[in-house]
Amino acid sequence: MHRQWGGPGALPVELTDAEVEALGARGYFLRTSLLGEVEARSVQDEARARVSAGTLHPAGIRRGADRTVDSHVRGDHVDWVLPQSGSALGTLWERFQALGEALSSGAYLGLGRFDLQLACYPGGGARYARHLDAFPGQSNRRATAIWYANSDWKPAHGGQLRLYPDGEDPVEVPPRLDTLVVFLSERLEHEVLPTHVPRLALTAWYYGRDAG
Repeated sequence: MHRQWGGPGALPVELTDAEVEALGARGYFLRTSLLGEVEARSVQDEARARVSAGTLHPAGIRRGADRTVDSHVRGDHVDWVLPQSGSALGTLWERFQALGEALSSGAYLGLGRFDLQLACYPGGGARYARHLDAFPGQSNRRATAIWYANSDWKPAHGGQLRLYPDGEDPVEVPPRLDTLVVFLSERLEHEVLPTHVPRLALTAWYYGRDAG
């Protein structure tokens, strides 16, 4: 069975029973295709153009007064992605919006707003050490969804996402173009393994309806 969500004019997102069950039982699920190759390559082109334009900045760790930049812990450069009609990145934003609605209803997560961020790891061994996406004592992120934009990825390039499900061996996700991984932000520790070539990803963080 498939469950379908998406507003008028938006491309719908469907969750399968297996995806909903995997999210509850293991804390994550994977898809090898979200947009299809043509749309995915258009998003990749726009993301690369943003990187070339120099709009990204070094990512920080922690929040507020405790925020700092430490490339030994996190080595990517980032920029926020906002709704924008007529662009490939805008289309992807709409798909993430529909995905959040599907997760909220189909997986009973009670999600509200989300943030979408473009990240580029420049290579040279850049990584993101093992961590959780939720911050204790904050209006927490409930779910994380990561979409990859690397059409020429090979294992030698590195940059795999390593997930640490409870009671299971770690799982490595290749950051290939149009791959989607969704996991529970407060539950799954994860890391980005050292990256040896430029690596692009777009990450959506979904908050609960009561988050500020």
